[in-house]
Amino acid sequence: MAFDTIIAGGRMAENNQPLDMGITEGRIAAIAPAGSLSEARDMIDASGKIVLPGAIDIHVHIRAPGFSERGTVETETAAAAAGGVTTLFEMPITDPCCNSAERVAVRRQHFATRALVDFGLFGAPADLSETGVSALTRAGVIAFKIFTTAAPEGRAEEFEGLAYPDEGDELKVLEAVAKTGRVVVVHAESEQLLNHFGTLGRTLDPSRAETHICMRPALCEAVAIARLLTLNIKAQAKLHFAHISSALSVDILRRFSGTSDFSAETCPHYLFRTVEDVERSGVDAKINPPVRYRSDQEALWSALDDGTISHVATDHAGFSLAEKQAAKDNFPAAPPGSPGLEMLLPSMLDAALSGRIGLARVTELLAANAADRFGLKQKGRIRPGMDADLVLIDPNGQTTIDPKRLLTQARAVSGLYQGMVFKGAITTTLVRGTTVAHNGEIVAPPGTGRFVSPDDIFCPTQSGGSQ
Repeated sequence: MAFDTIIAGGRMAENNQPLDMGITEGRIAAIAPAGSLSEARDMIDASGKIVLPGAIDIHVHIRAPGFSERGTVETETAAAAAGGVTTLFEMPITDPCCNSAERVAVRRQHFATRALVDFGLFGAPADLSETGVSALTRAGVIAFKIFTTAAPEGRAEEFEGLAYPDEGDELKVLEAVAKTGRVVVVHAESEQLLNHFGTLGRTLDPSRAETHICMRPALCEAVAIARLLTLNIKAQAKLHFAHISSALSVDILRRFSGTSDFSAETCPHYLFRTVEDVERSGVDAKINPPVRYRSDQEALWSALDDGTISHVATDHAGFSLAEKQAAKDNFPAAPPGSPGLEMLLPSMLDAALSGRIGLARVTELLAANAADRFGLKQKGRIRPGMDADLVLIDPNGQTTIDPKRLLTQARAVSGLYQGMVFKGAITTTLVRGTTVAHNGEIVAPPGTGRFVSPDDIFCPTQSGGSQ
């Protein structure tokens, strides 16, 4: 049998034996002992390499063309490809907000000719009628997103349909989305407590990272999570919590185990960085919720170990250097966000190669669990019939985070990770069998990526097929 591509002699996370992998028409067609497969148009020598499923980053902000100074679809999907991310889900905070079927179509078209990796789009449930949420579902949104906080001042257009600080409205969202079968993802912080602690924080030194934590303590996150989980006992939606940052929130998640269908994610900055690192980096490293303490970091690793947290995502949110520097030494005023697409897989790979977590568990946290939770049946695993979204890893290499080498347009504000050295190096990234990145260079054209959606609906691609 002839294949389009054979990846020869690589080792998978679940099996330490050298294997050959045959790829045909963008999917894995065969997996066999090394040396078994030989006929193909292209051969990729993976001897000495680890072959992993491409990461699915379920939490990304790109926001172009409205804020192209922070990054474009081309630059940020290039960063994704170089970082081993083969599918990303974009949050709906754009200008205007991605809150209707018509805006999903516009957003999808903007990505279609520019994306280097596959992409899904979140929708904001601005219209909670059955007609409104059904229209977004039929448009192919990967999931719905809301905040339990008010829209930031001056950003009403970006947050139209996203901001639900009232718990009665939160219940309505959960009940409306439950009928669609889609996941509803929540940025959970209590608006009332943020206002309370924000007032207290005005007396503190704004240049200190600790001030940011005092103004957004773990209690704000945990209270909102507990409220939503209580509401979901009634609503029974598929609920997902974004960017869990604290030991207190982990405790709340455990206490509600089994009460409804919910899941949670954390991010590399909470797993590998602490407030001391933020202090050294300055406002470049301001993120909401804040990067906290060593005790929170250890609790998050424990939650990954026992399954309380089942996803690791980036919350990639680039800003321009000018935007960050406009609030230099002023954490309360600085825009929240940091680039992360090129740090996700390298950081978690380092944890695996250092013995902190199993490599097979990393593939679950970064790929398989996302595919299962969000309904992408062809992605997330290395098996015959699955999309050939693959990353080749040199376990003897290393990755140094150097802004000069990053492909994200937000490289100038990547100070939170600057200088970090991770064990292992990504050598090659394939999206549906096409090599898109090799040794940090992009080798595929824009438009290689395709729109993806939960597999319970038909989603035509640019070529007329289905995901």
